[in-house]
Amino acid sequence: MDIYSLILQAVQKYIRDNYEFELDANALQIQKTRKEFEGDLTLVVFPMLRITRKSPEQTGEEIGTYLADSCAEIDTFNVIKGFLNLSISQSFWLQKLQDITTDGDHGSRSASKDAPVYVVEYSSPNTNKPLHLGHIRNNLIGYSISEILKANGFNVQKVNLVNDRGIHICKSMLAWQKWGNQETPESTGKKGDHLVGDYYVRFDQEYKSQVQGLVRDGVPEEQAGKEAPLILEAQEMLRRWEARDPEVTSLWKQMNSWVYEGFDSTYERLGVSFDKIYYESDTYKLGRSIVMEGLEKGILYRKEDGSIWADLTGEGLDQKLLLRSDGTSVYMTQDLGTAHQRFAEFNFYTHVYVVGNEQNYHFQVLASILKKLGYAWAERLVHLSYGMVELPSGKMKSREGTVVDADDLMDEMSDTAKSMSDELGKLDGFSKEERSDIFTTVGLGALKYFILKVDPKKNMTFDPVESVDFNGHTGPFIQYTYARIRSVLRKAAENGLIPGVENRQDLNPKEIDLIKRIYFFPEIVSDAGQDLNPSVIANYCYELAKEFNQFYHDYSIMNAEGENIKKFRLLLSEVVVRTIATGMGLLGIDVPERM
Repeated sequence: MDIYSLILQAVQKYIRDNYEFELDANALQIQKTRKEFEGDLTLVVFPMLRITRKSPEQTGEEIGTYLADSCAEIDTFNVIKGFLNLSISQSFWLQKLQDITTDGDHGSRSASKDAPVYVVEYSSPNTNKPLHLGHIRNNLIGYSISEILKANGFNVQKVNLVNDRGIHICKSMLAWQKWGNQETPESTGKKGDHLVGDYYVRFDQEYKSQVQGLVRDGVPEEQAGKEAPLILEAQEMLRRWEARDPEVTSLWKQMNSWVYEGFDSTYERLGVSFDKIYYESDTYKLGRSIVMEGLEKGILYRKEDGSIWADLTGEGLDQKLLLRSDGTSVYMTQDLGTAHQRFAEFNFYTHVYVVGNEQNYHFQVLASILKKLGYAWAERLVHLSYGMVELPSGKMKSREGTVVDADDLMDEMSDTAKSMSDELGKLDGFSKEERSDIFTTVGLGALKYFILKVDPKKNMTFDPVESVDFNGHTGPFIQYTYARIRSVLRKAAENGLIPGVENRQDLNPKEIDLIKRIYFFPEIVSDAGQDLNPSVIANYCYELAKEFNQFYHDYSIMNAEGENIKKFRLLLSEVVVRTIATGMGLLGIDVPERM
């Protein structure tokens, strides 16, 4: 039984025996004691005053005395106004350390076949450009959330919706057709997604030049933007694609194949994966049929130009275009189809869309349209709206070619890790291959941790150099702590020392604090799952590593007085290192055995 349940049941028994009242455990609140007060857990006594008809202080003293006398797990207590602060006994913490030692899944639980299904959509790239820093944050959040939900016992489907159709795709295709000279990834030595992205940038450059030319000729700028020959050609190419023109379809398949190969390489390097990949070129058709059905039922309406709309003014929104006058689809069309298809496939409990906060309105509209069309499961759609990620130099713009490419950034992170390690002399004596592997592990760990330690809902600035500080609030700091503990455990094994608890009493405060932190790890995982927030686990890992380093600084392990103390501290170290590995694993971060 966990300590919360133990205390609640004891309080219920006391109230029942002394006041003949069946107290609902849900009416009681237990929280961790604030740092400025003595104690481990705090019981809020205010809900019981109507039963005891006594002051908060009297009620707290009364219940505290009972708990200390009747529960071996409660050592001492103190009362501050309406708050009963309870100190848990050392024997309880020692027993829990032993229990955790034998629990191979501390902090996670496996999903049963009938566990609720979470569908988590992330990445969702466009096939007109390579993945960039913004995509990295998206992928890292999505993958980590998926792993955290699995650890909470849910069945999880990690899905990716590839935006492989639309005007933006046609822009890259048209530019390659005009200026590509039959270039291929093989002929240029470029990754396919990079090559296609170059032509997206080229289109924008040529298009702007045309617009400026029209403006110089006296055409109003807004009109020039609509009448520039390139944009008209791109729109015509989109119409031909939706009509399945063989020439356009062939070019589309060829260029997309280049991009997919590039994406797969980046995903593998980043360490993210998907259970299923959807393509907008398929799902928009189902979306279109849903729209037409809604039109037939009078839920949607058609304008004079032939376009189809949803009127959401009654829901406090506006009117939303679903099919253009020429019959072509918009993003909302395919999102309707995709949501419908996924519910049919998975009967999901919750569908999480990991998408930037610039799309907040889009997902409000999506849920509203689905509800309007009669789909009750629209209530189960959740938009995990994450903030933008910038560099110290400012925002990035794909069409202007000023984005930070994901592959280039991962290269830079490995190089930064190498520079920092060389400067500190941390990898002296390692082979070239070992050093290269560690640079990759540390560099990617720095990148992932720096992004995931920030609440997803907040905007953030990514600083590559700061992220690799071995002494800062960083991934490398945690990785180095892990490797340090592993080194101690290897040395102990070489000396025949077996970790364990043997006649250990009088734990010091730092030992108790480490055990407490580890004990509450499942609660951290649960909180992170409920809030869809990996930063809860990221910051927990940092605090645990920092606390262990302080313990390691103040107390010797291998040179401790007495075999029982050595073995106990080795066991404590073993559980700490296992918890760090589990926590970092939920973030998708590897931890090196040696550094």
